[in-house]
Amino acid sequence: MGVEFVLICLIMVCGFYVAWNIGANDVANAMGTSVGSGALTLKWAVILAAVFEFAGAYIVGSNVSKTVRKGIFDPMEISIQYPPGEAPYILACGMIAALLAAGTWLLIATWMSWPVSTTHSIVGAVVGFGVLALGSGGILWSQVGMISAGWVISPVLSGTVAYVVFTIIL
Repeated sequence: MGVEFVLICLIMVCGFYVAWNIGANDVANAMGTSVGSGALTLKWAVILAAVFEFAGAYIVGSNVSKTVRKGIFDPMEISIQYPPGEAPYILACGMIAALLAAGTWLLIATWMSWPVSTTHSIVGAVVGFGVLALGSGGILWSQVGMISAGWVISPVLSGTVAYVVFTIIL
C-alpha cells in the first residue's frame, strides 16, 4: 500500500465527512423553511435536495471547484517553493487539512444550530493552508476579494428578488 493510495483514501474519507456536514447544515438551511412550513415533508425535502444538489454540482459545480482549486493561490507555486518530490504531497496534505478544517467547523456550527456556509468555510481553510505554505504574498487576494464580494452581493440580490416576488404575489 503506497503513500498515494493512503492519500486517496484520506481524501475520500475527508470528502465524505465534509459532504455529511454539508447535508446537515447547508441542506438544512435550504430546506428548513419548506419543511417547517409544512410545504414539504422531510422525506420529499431529502429527495429534492439529493436530486438538485447532485444536479447543481454536476452541471455547474466545476466552476466553483476551479476557483477553490486555482483561484485562491496558484498550486504551481507549491512546486516552485518546495522540492519537486515533496510538492504534490504537501499540496495533497494541505487540501486534506482544509477539508478537515471546513468539515469540523461545519460540524461545530451545526451542533450549535448556526446556519453557516460551506463555501465560506472551505475558502477560509484553503486561504489558511495557502498562507502557511506560501506566505501571505502567495495568496491571490484580489480573487479572494471577488469571492467575498459574492458573499455580500448574494444575500442582497436574494432579498431584493424575494421582496419583488412577494410583492407581486401578495
